[in-house]
Amino acid sequence: FSSAPADCPDSVPSSTETGGTNCLAPGGLSDSQVPQEPGDRSHWCVVAYWEEKTRVGRLYSVQEPSLDIFYDLPQGNGFCLGQLNSDNKSQLVQKVRSKIGYGIQLTKEVDGVWVYNRSSYPIFIKSATLDNPDSRTLLVHKVFPGFSIKAFDYEKAYTLQRPNDHEFTQQPWTGFTVQISFVKGWGQCYTRQFISSCPCWLEVIFNNR
Repeated sequence: FSSAPADCPDSVPSSTETGGTNCLAPGGLSDSQVPQEPGDRSHWCVVAYWEEKTRVGRLYSVQEPSLDIFYDLPQGNGFCLGQLNSDNKSQLVQKVRSKIGYGIQLTKEVDGVWVYNRSSYPIFIKSATLDNPDSRTLLVHKVFPGFSIKAFDYEKAYTLQRPNDHEFTQQPWTGFTVQISFVKGWGQCYTRQFISSCPCWLEVIFNNR
């Protein structure tokens, strides 16, 4: 695997996204089996699956260093999106869902978290640690099938923190969140300006403790 080139910039700052991390209340993880005890390090991230503006299923807590997220993978082991109950009747959502296939693999490595595109279609990723910290907007990176990208860098994420910002301790911070869309992109170069308009997408929230 090798890194794929960046796609067009996203014209909307992540702080104005709808349907993303900013919509989660401080206790937004309580409806899952994610540990909430102070200092609990049993999970390194949680994954939420969305169809447009609706979250489908519970949050998936990740303890193992590698996770496969797929829709249809024979004898697969991981987060199977095909087993989630969805009431979405949109033809576009159903079409994109059928294209997720083998999906992606999240892998926690020494230098950060890598995302490998195992599907037959592009995926689109936005992460604060992929871009210039002085930029007011974040790039949406296009990753082609068979390619990978370091979607999250822990060391860089901590340098981007604002320790004096009391809001940081009260709610999930976008610097510890990665958004991934299957097949359809969003941002300045697309008709969809917000990821919440994408048919099928993931929100990966990293444990910053």
